[in-house]
This record gives sequence, C-alpha cells and structure tokens, in this order.
Amino acid sequence: MNVPTLQSFVAGRWIGAEAAVALHCAIDGRTVYHTHAEALDFDEALEHARCRGLPALLAEDFQQRAARLKALAAFLMEHKEELYAVSALSGATRADSWIDIEGGIGTLFAYASLGRDGLPSGNLVHEGPAIALGRKGGFAASHVLVPRRGVAVHINAFNFPVWGMLEKFAPSFLAAMPCVVKPATATSYLTEAAVRLMQRSAILPEGCLQLVIGGTGDLLERLQGQDMVTFTGSADTAVRLRSMPSLLRNAVPFNAEADSLNCSILAPDVAPDAPEFELFVREVAREMTVKAGQKCTAIRRAIVPRRRLDEVAHRLRQALQATVLGDPAQPGVTMGPLASRGQLDDVRSRVEQLRAGAEVVLDGSTLAPPRGEGCAGGAFLAPTLLLAREPHARGGAHDIEAFGPVCTLMAYEDLDDALQLASLGRGSLVGSLVTQDPAVAAKAVAQMAALHGRLLLLDREAAAESTGHGSPLPQLKHGGPGRAGGGEELGGLRAVHHQLQRCAVQGSPTMLAAMTGEYVRGARVIESEVHPFRRSFDELRIGESLLTHRRTVTEADIVHFGGLTGDYFYMHFDEIAARDTQFGRRIAHGYFVLSAAAGLFVSPAPGPVLANYGLDTLRFIKPVAPGDTIQARLTCKRKIDRNRKDHKGVGQGVVAWDVEVRNQDGELVASYDILTLVSKRPPATS
Repeated sequence: MNVPTLQSFVAGRWIGAEAAVALHCAIDGRTVYHTHAEALDFDEALEHARCRGLPALLAEDFQQRAARLKALAAFLMEHKEELYAVSALSGATRADSWIDIEGGIGTLFAYASLGRDGLPSGNLVHEGPAIALGRKGGFAASHVLVPRRGVAVHINAFNFPVWGMLEKFAPSFLAAMPCVVKPATATSYLTEAAVRLMQRSAILPEGCLQLVIGGTGDLLERLQGQDMVTFTGSADTAVRLRSMPSLLRNAVPFNAEADSLNCSILAPDVAPDAPEFELFVREVAREMTVKAGQKCTAIRRAIVPRRRLDEVAHRLRQALQATVLGDPAQPGVTMGPLASRGQLDDVRSRVEQLRAGAEVVLDGSTLAPPRGEGCAGGAFLAPTLLLAREPHARGGAHDIEAFGPVCTLMAYEDLDDALQLASLGRGSLVGSLVTQDPAVAAKAVAQMAALHGRLLLLDREAAAESTGHGSPLPQLKHGGPGRAGGGEELGGLRAVHHQLQRCAVQGSPTMLAAMTGEYVRGARVIESEVHPFRRSFDELRIGESLLTHRRTVTEADIVHFGGLTGDYFYMHFDEIAARDTQFGRRIAHGYFVLSAAAGLFVSPAPGPVLANYGLDTLRFIKPVAPGDTIQARLTCKRKIDRNRKDHKGVGQGVVAWDVEVRNQDGELVASYDILTLVSKRPPATS
C-alpha cells in the first residue's frame, strides 16, 4: 500500500515528499502516514509571515477579520465529514471527534461573533474611559490596544488536533497576528487535513497561516519581542521551552496550558440517594472515557467523603464496566484506543507508579478485549480506577498523571480536608464541586479559585444544561496557575486582548479623540447645523454634536411621571421625609431626567437612525429638583461598521452617542452612552 507523506505548508507552498517518521493507526497499528524528511527554512517562514501575512491582516480591521472567521467556520462545517474520516484513524469515536472537529469550528463561530459585537472598526481598541489628569480638563490619558505586529507560534498537543489549532488561531487572527502552527506529530495528519481545507477555502489572506509537520528546529530561536508563543502540552516541556535563552533575552511572551491533576469533589452534604450523587459518578466516569481520558481537563482525582468511599467506588465500577472498548466503527463501541502505542506505554508506566500507593478498584485488563479486527495491534487501554485511603501521602495521584482513562479516588474527613487535598495538585486547569448546599459552594470557591483556572459547581438545577467538568468554552478562560502552566487562553475577548499590545497615551482630550477614533469627553466637538440623527452612517463624523434647548423641571412633571410609571418613591413625593435625607428636598426621578433628555435631543421624523440598542455607562451624578433647568449635549462617540445589509440591500452600522445632561449651573447631572443602529446611504441606482 502506498502510504502518503504529510507536508508542511510554509511560505505559501506545500513542502514534503521524502518519507521520514511512520505514523500509525491507533486502532490496529498499521502505518497510515509518514512525516516528511525535508528540512524547513524557518527564516523563510517568519519572513513570509512578517512580509506577506502581517500586511494582509493589517489591511483589514477587526470587523472584516471577524467576518472572515465566520465564513471560514461555515466552510469547514460544510466539509466536516472529510475531517471525521481522517479523525477515525486516531481511534476517536464519533462523539470524541465531534468535540475536536465541531468544537473547533464552533470556536471559530464564537470568535466571529465576539469580534463582531465587541471589537471596533479599525485596528485600535480604546480601553476607556479616559482619565482626567488636569484640573481644567486640558490634559487626559487613556489606554489603547493595538496589533503587536509580530508572529504567533502555536505548539499544540496530540489530543485535539483540530480544536487545539482553531482555539488558538481564532483570537490570533482577530488580533492580526499571522500564525505558524506546530501540531503534535502523533496526530498531525488530522491537523494537516484541516489546514488543507482552510487553504482550499481561499478565505484566509496569504501568509496568515503556516503549518509545520515534525520538529520546530531553530524556529523559536529566531523570534523577536513582538512575537509570541502559545503552548499546550506537558508541564516539563513547557518549562524547557519557556526557559529558552532566546525567548528570555527577547522577552517573547509565552503562554502555557499544561496538563494538570484536575479534581472533582463530592461535597459532604450529598447523600447516596440524592441526584447529585449520581451526577458525580456520571461526571467522573464520563471524564475517564471521553477521548479515552486523553484530555488536559479530565478528572484525575475524585475526592469523596470517607464515609461515602465504598459506595462511590461501587457505583463507579459499575458505570465503567459498561464501557465497550474497541474500533469505533464497530456497533456498540463506546471508547476507542489511546492516540499511539507510545502513549499506551507511557500511561501503563504511570499506572504502575500510581498502584504503588493505591488499591485497584477496577483493573482495565480484566474487562473484555477490544472489539474489531486487528485491535490486538492497537493502543487500547480499558478504564482503570484506583483508590487512595490515605491520600495525604506524598507522591501518587497528586504528582503523577496517567494521561488516559485513569482516575484515583481519595477519601477526606471534612470539607477543609477536601479543599486541602484539592490544593495538593499545585494548580489545575479545572476543578468541580458537586453539592446541594450554596454555603458549601461559596466556601469552596473562595479557596479553590486561587489554584484553579475554572470551577464547575454542579447540582440538579445546573445538570440539565451543564457542559460538564472537562469542556472549555470560548467565552471562558482556559488555563490555570502553577502546574497548569500559569497561562490563559480563550476567555472571550480576553484572548484577543492578550495578543494585542497595551499602551498608555497622554494628551489633550482632542488629541486622544483623534488617536482613538472615538470622542473623548472634553475634546473639541463639531457643531452642526444638521441634526446628527439626520445623517447616515457614512456621513456622520466622530465628534459631531448637538447642544439642545433647555427645559425646566416642574412639579407637574414629577407627578405625571410618577402616575405614568407607578413610581411613588418617597424622595419624589414626600417633602417632609425628603428633608431628612442628604439632598434636603424632593428630587425628580432619575429616569424622568433620562426621558426628558431624550425629548430634548431626539429627532422624531423617520431617518437614518433605525433602532436604539440600549444604554451603557449610565450614571446619575447630581439630583435634579423641581425648578431646575436641564440641557443635553449629544455627541457622536464611536462608529462600528458591522458590514450588514437590510432586506433592501442598504448597509447598516452601530453608532454610540455620548450624552451629557447638565443643570442651570453647568453641573453634570447625568451621563451615559446610547447605542443606535444607523443606516448607510442607499446604493446608487442606474
């Protein structure tokens, strides 16, 4: 049989014809691919990323890159079955492959939405509000985030060859960082298939994505201070790479997400007949068998009350004995092999070390042999459950990780003891607590949060919608302190911001406004004879402003507003009670002031302003009393082109308006932003 040779994608071309290392099917051991023997020119790769990829990415803005991510995700979803076919060689079940393939594509969709909704047009993020540094308002400062103008090197683990790449690529792409992706060799054939699809889509700009099959050679030694490295893998490898002299010398940011000894705690309040007890057993069993336990977030330590230990062990044994091991193509198979024979040897060695200080509750070798032809040559390991009755002893599952379907039960005396055992993992990606008692949850989180990147609180209420202990989500931080690497990935826009450069800028409000492309309070405004609400999105200029006429608040206003809303709060209607407050008199409803201001600045006739999205940063600064006179200033603060069109083909964008409401003494009484949907000019007709 002709075994194909994988290729790297570097400097815009596929490289690799001569076979090197053989890669084997995890199910039956047959050779399915070879890596290539050709050496790569990493100078050329980095030059291509800097000279082709970076300018192409910077030629577009956050919104345009978000739109590309969405289109790419849609393309990959359309062709996902090509990836499922290749994934089968890794021994993954359909459900396992779903996590990797569609989980990765879902992350692209998620970041496309996050970018569309949370990032501006342009390539600068203003981390406002601006801070006044002078008494007269002429000197201010703020922070901005801009593209680093460097290259991101992504080094990924073998267990998620698609998701692992895409969860790093998505925020890097939004941040305008061209990527060089280095997958783990054992499953690099699936990453290569995904990159080929991405290139086939013709959606990505040239130079923004390169693929390295095999070793990284001297790639990391060539990085500069604007570049960054993101790594997923073992803690030992993370330490070795992080401490490379070239990375330290150039202060290259290094983000590590390392395998960790994650734990799940069954709280002392949970009785064997409670739904939470079954939830705990189900969660531990699932985390041991999904992806054959090859997840950096899998439960390695199950911490249970000593009085519940035997019952938990019994139920877990029953659940795990129902596992059907074998070729996922065979009917009824629920768990496939480990990723490689090398991985199998490593896990077996770790299990032997763990058995030195633990009892065996379930020995995987006693279960039925794997189903399927040729499975004797595969990397199969059945679930193995151990039990540590004296879990405070040094070593064991607090220090040794078997990266497969292996978990150790640990007995604790009380909640404080359980939390102490959890801390012995010295930093984890995720921990979970199964409890019915909110007080227990509150106490546990206050302590566990210091040593865990993410915490799942599981009870019967959350169970129906819970994504589970081991499921990182694009909106939530993925990473953890200590042994887990000290890094942060995902977390919504945090991941994008992490790959941008933050800079503090000082100057006049006018200069800050020009620099950020966003109106800064105190900057010069553009007084216009045309009401800003009458201008289309295209015509409207940042800083365009309207100073309204004035309105005196009357007793009748307060009475009518209270009658309309049913708000008869004493501060608005009880003169005697109001005298005893800090205000010393009755005041108008804050929401009346808001409504009255809208009446001052709204242009009522149909026009480009289509809808009000809502209010941001609303603050009532000073009270308004009957007899006070208010006036509003409406200023175009920010424009975001969402690249959308309505049913008539007319484009739309979002405009944020700065609103100041002041009294007769010029004092600010209310401050907020209004978000509106504004149409563009209709397309020209022939």
